[in-house]
Amino acid sequence: MVNDVRKVRDDEGSAPRLLALSDGVFAIAMTLLALDITVPAGLDSAGFAHALDEVLPKVWAYALSLLVIAAFWRGQYQLFHSVRDVDGTVIRLVLLSLGLVALMPFPTTLLAEYPDLPQAVAIYSGAVAAMGAVQLILAVVVWKRPWLGTSPLPDAIARNDVADLGATVLVFAAVVPLAFVSSPVDAKLWWLVLVPVRFVTGKRGKRLREAAQRFRA
Repeated sequence: MVNDVRKVRDDEGSAPRLLALSDGVFAIAMTLLALDITVPAGLDSAGFAHALDEVLPKVWAYALSLLVIAAFWRGQYQLFHSVRDVDGTVIRLVLLSLGLVALMPFPTTLLAEYPDLPQAVAIYSGAVAAMGAVQLILAVVVWKRPWLGTSPLPDAIARNDVADLGATVLVFAAVVPLAFVSSPVDAKLWWLVLVPVRFVTGKRGKRLREAAQRFRA
């Protein structure tokens, strides 16, 4: 009877309410990323071509941050897929994560305006690493507290998620000092290391989740 009551709860301790807040913050952050992408009105042909050249770095930074934020949103959705209740620790971690997500338009603007400065690259990488670190801690907390969910998160899935987030944190954190000891352009190339890593962990995570669903069925 207690479990049935918890399933329909919709107060400050419920997972659906926390996810609704998260969806709103992620959506607003994604929208704010695009506000700097503008071209002045009343330009002649030469001025218009120059303005397009000026706006391209902003489009690139927007696309990068959109992918980053979308990846974290998807990861959080998967993490809370079977979570029913949340406690104070989970709420605080989610709020901290959302605060970092809401801050992303600022380092995105720095990266767009000053792509060749090590400080801009370091701040951006540090911001993404911080988001990843908080979500990594959140994943471990949910994994180690099976009573919050409708069913325990299988260890294989949890380890794969931790490896995926750990790789993200490691790469972006490593770029922070690399931006100063090497060129900012070379430092940014290290972000590409995550493409094959996330492809592998993503495929493995999908396979493990499908196997878990078949087992429950």
